[in-house]
Amino acid sequence: MKLTLRVWRQQNAEAPGAMATYEVDGISQDMSFLEMLDTLNEELILGGDEPVAFDHDCREGICGACSLVINGDAHGPERTTTCQLHMRSFEDGDTIDIEPWRASAFPLVKDLVVDRSSFDRIIQAGGYISAPTGTAPDAHATPVPKPDADSAFEHAECIGCGACVAACPNGSAMLFTSAKVNHLNVLPQGAPERETRVLDMVATMDDEGFGGCTLTGECATACPKGIPLPSITAMNKEWLRANRKVRR
Repeated sequence: MKLTLRVWRQQNAEAPGAMATYEVDGISQDMSFLEMLDTLNEELILGGDEPVAFDHDCREGICGACSLVINGDAHGPERTTTCQLHMRSFEDGDTIDIEPWRASAFPLVKDLVVDRSSFDRIIQAGGYISAPTGTAPDAHATPVPKPDADSAFEHAECIGCGACVAACPNGSAMLFTSAKVNHLNVLPQGAPERETRVLDMVATMDDEGFGGCTLTGECATACPKGIPLPSITAMNKEWLRANRKVRR
């Protein structure tokens, strides 16, 4: 395959950025998207040019580090992570636009790399449970109803990639935050921090500068792990309940 790549290049957050055009040839349909970018970077290095900076880690669809907007879609045309997107999803001769996540809460570091530590701060605000010290309890000591366990597992699938923020026209992080809140709030182990968790995590989300949610649904459509849109509704109910309890 021969492709034309239009890649966002920007030295740092203060420097001006622009799309740079590159031609790559000999791309196999079996390559992953990141392997294709590796090929581009090898050619740039051999030509004495600076390679394109992009994030990656596991390349197995688990960590979510491979955050790219491809032809206007977070992670590209398939509902998967960028590292699991293969070049068979494109046609020979295609022009592909590659950009970083676009959100004020994800400041750009360089080229296609953004700083997503705002997600870490949301987790730090309430993504934990009380763990008594001493002898470890038996695994079956705290029964969890099957529907609650299923819901917790469903929300725990969120890998924090940020596709929901990149896809949202408002740059909202409600789907991510709701996944992290609901994951623990439905479990008995998460009960002690149930109210403070949702209040603190939502407050931190707002402080980080994410936009407001208008339930357009783009976040759930872009999520590579299929976190459902009703997760946001469930978190809103949790927030209202906790807010009323705190005001009493």
